[in-house]
Amino acid sequence: MPHPLVTRDDIDTFQRDGVVLIRGLFADHVETLRAGVARNMDAPGPYASENRKEGHTGLFFDDYCNWERIPEFAEAIRESPAAAVAADLMQSDSVQLFHDHVLVKEPGTSMPTPWHQDGPYYFVQGRQTVSFWSPLDPVREASLRCVAGSHRWEKDVLPTRWVAESAFFADEGQYMPVPDPEAEGMRIVEFEMQPGDAVAFDYRTLHGARGNTSATRRRAFSLRLVGDDARYVERPGPTSPPFPGHGMQPGERLREDWFPVLLRA
Repeated sequence: MPHPLVTRDDIDTFQRDGVVLIRGLFADHVETLRAGVARNMDAPGPYASENRKEGHTGLFFDDYCNWERIPEFAEAIRESPAAAVAADLMQSDSVQLFHDHVLVKEPGTSMPTPWHQDGPYYFVQGRQTVSFWSPLDPVREASLRCVAGSHRWEKDVLPTRWVAESAFFADEGQYMPVPDPEAEGMRIVEFEMQPGDAVAFDYRTLHGARGNTSATRRRAFSLRLVGDDARYVERPGPTSPPFPGHGMQPGERLREDWFPVLLRA
């Protein structure tokens, strides 16, 4: 039987569309995660960015790979039902932590999160992957937007740098250009969400978000997990996150001392 937060229809939707809403996934950990975000912004890690782009207003802070130094993130990861829900959605016997990611758009932040797939930035590949994007404030216009079915596209979307808008890797024909989902009539899925709700999406699902033109903050915590078939893969250039010195070889499972197993059936 799936976890009580998950229905069979949720699992089918995730497998078919690459995205589904899970209400209340982090509901019991909202204050903990808010405290963690505050700690993260007070002491950013080496990968933190304010995503300042000429002509845009506000502040779009993001940072990742901080769960080992921010106890609030580690607590929410281990004590929430995220791993159990991930196992159900991915249809996997094991769930392994990849990394965490914080994204904060202050009031009046005009910069959108560009359309992208997470998978091409990462050194992990497989069908059993899931990201949870959980707002820590009520969201409407600044909610995550996902293109249904994009996780099944034959080619990955070329990863780009958000501010510079330049290609992350040299494209030798293995990537498709970043599409314009609205202009191309794609089915975009988005939700009004309360703090602790979570959008679950496959690493290959195209997604983005509008700027935050509201008068309130939009804090979000993301958790990236992988399942049984996830394997290390080499990319045409440096990955994001880079995890320097990992020592893994193509085809290997992610090393468990760096990427702990959260659940094993």
